[in-house]
Amino acid sequence: METVKEYFGCNVFDDREMKANLPAKVYQSLKKTIDEGATLDVSVANIVAEAMKEWALKKGATHYTHWFQPLTGITAEKHDSFISPSPDGGVIMEFSGKELIKGEPDASSFPTGGIRATFEARGYTTWDPTSYAFIKGKTLCIPTAFCAYGGQALDKKTPLLRSMEALNTQALRILRLFGNDTAKRVTSSVGPEQEYFLITKEMYDKRLDLRMSGRTLFGAKAPKGQEMDDHYFGIIKPRVQAYMEELNRELWKLGILAKTEHNEVAPSQHELAPIYTTTNVGTDHNQLTMEIMQKIALKHGLVCLLHEKPFAGVNGSGKHNNWSISTDEGQNLLSPGATPYENAQFLLFLCAVIKAVDDYQDLLRLSVATAGNDHRLGANEAPPAVVSMFLGDELQGVLDAIENDTPYAGAEKTKIQLGVDVLPLFSRDTTDRNRTSPFAFTGNKFEFRMLGSSNSIACANIMLNAAVAESLKIYADRLEGVGDFETALHEMIKKTIKDHKRIMFNGNGYDDAWIAEAEKRGLSNYKTTADCMPHLLDEKNVKMLTSHKVFTIEEMQSRTEIMLENYCKSVTIEANTMIQMAKTQIIPAIEKYAMDVAAGANTKKQLNSSIACGYESSLVSKLSEYSDQAYVQTAELEKAVAELSEAKDIIEESAMIRDIVLPKMEALRSSCDAAEELTAKSYWPFPTYSDLLFGV
Repeated sequence: METVKEYFGCNVFDDREMKANLPAKVYQSLKKTIDEGATLDVSVANIVAEAMKEWALKKGATHYTHWFQPLTGITAEKHDSFISPSPDGGVIMEFSGKELIKGEPDASSFPTGGIRATFEARGYTTWDPTSYAFIKGKTLCIPTAFCAYGGQALDKKTPLLRSMEALNTQALRILRLFGNDTAKRVTSSVGPEQEYFLITKEMYDKRLDLRMSGRTLFGAKAPKGQEMDDHYFGIIKPRVQAYMEELNRELWKLGILAKTEHNEVAPSQHELAPIYTTTNVGTDHNQLTMEIMQKIALKHGLVCLLHEKPFAGVNGSGKHNNWSISTDEGQNLLSPGATPYENAQFLLFLCAVIKAVDDYQDLLRLSVATAGNDHRLGANEAPPAVVSMFLGDELQGVLDAIENDTPYAGAEKTKIQLGVDVLPLFSRDTTDRNRTSPFAFTGNKFEFRMLGSSNSIACANIMLNAAVAESLKIYADRLEGVGDFETALHEMIKKTIKDHKRIMFNGNGYDDAWIAEAEKRGLSNYKTTADCMPHLLDEKNVKMLTSHKVFTIEEMQSRTEIMLENYCKSVTIEANTMIQMAKTQIIPAIEKYAMDVAAGANTKKQLNSSIACGYESSLVSKLSEYSDQAYVQTAELEKAVAELSEAKDIIEESAMIRDIVLPKMEALRSSCDAAEELTAKSYWPFPTYSDLLFGV
């Protein structure tokens, strides 16, 4: 039997395969493109394409595809076979450098937010050589960027790569100021922890809401949920363990560094965490991970739910984005050093992140905004919608000492004077973790905890990379050419701490008192997608993102339109599903049970007229009340959905969704859930929460 070490990455055309299959000069040229961003020579691409094709054919591949990430939130692929006709009537297997570098899917059939008219169909996919090609099934998948005929980005990969380049450019400027002339590249890295639910396929198929929207739109609470804290890190059930084992094997074959697996807090909830890697590769890997999680689940008679809030009353699922920045020499720029200059450099990069998170808290919030995640944020299971940072007591103490020019109350009570004294050494775990913080420092990285489980991590990392690049640019502009570098550095770090201390909070983010305090501090609190998404087009955000060439104004306008459309469409689908379920399943079930109870009471009275039948009368009365309420509320919801067509634009429609449709959905659910608690199980038309959460 093969060991993990033997089959790890076996379906990836990675550095090992490139080195083994490419001529030395071609390999070196390609490596320069990958590592340093050098332009790719077409002649090199032809040789790479041939080697890639031969490798793929040996693996049983028959097709290739440009694998890309349009603004749908999932991946896309169009398969072409390697075959070309030969003169003798047979076929030859061909794949050119041109086919490797560029593809042409139909751009009009993907979300464009008005960038492209429907009749303007041409779009291009372009090879991203920094992310390895891989085999999925019988197809060679080539990670690519996706753009319109006019060059506008229609995907999540293109702006992500742009943001990484912006961060690299500005970070290198800072490193040069500290005397580092050898680092050639600075790269952000991520490790996204992925939460998910597993339920049986049989039960999933019986729930229209799960099939249409990915979450339960109705459902009374089960008698037992997560109150006993007995599922978190508990013994993994054999069926789930078998699923995890096959999932790991398939992920490892694709070179995905799946590391940690465990039961999460809610019943039937689990988590998979990888070792972190370069951000664009980590983004590709996470998209693949979600796809494979769902695919493998079906083989085990299960369904993997990635919705942020598939069940009310128990924890939803997030995706913690562990983010850091490092040089190509292996130096983590968020790790304190052992020398005064290294510590001063660490503090400057730390302050750049602090400034970025405070200045662009709205961008971080909207980068994780979806209809699904709106149900999760602030629900005492995930961070609140207010963005804040947790640094821990010791690091906070260091920053306070710098701000006030006072001795640091550490081991030796040394006065912090940048470039002179050594920052007190501390390990990664000098302070407790804070699971309520949206943005927490965890030793040599930050954990951004607001992402929803179904989100692409690209959006959050685009905004994070760009915002930090802006901070570093401001610092570099101020420090380059100053006479007294150390004094200027000290004053700038001190000013950053003073100006942005409002964003730092080490307490309980679930406490209502913090929300009130955050408002006093002037922090934004955008509770829904409808609240935050329009702020993408705020002047400061447009100026920053366009100046670093992460987006054009046209691309930003299109994304605002697309994200709000997705929000409106998602909730409208949920509302229409609720209407159908209420009309055709729930109300008829309540009515049938009430009639049968009433008929039973009538039979009892015929047998014995002295029997009061108080229980039956009370039950029928309550059921009738709930069914009547549900009938009226269904009609009101139906009317509210119809009125959405009267909105003058997508911003008004999203406000109507938030203010009118969602409250009516909640009211309908409340009546139906109350009726479920009174209705005999045999009458209820689909599996209950007890069935779903404890059925695996």
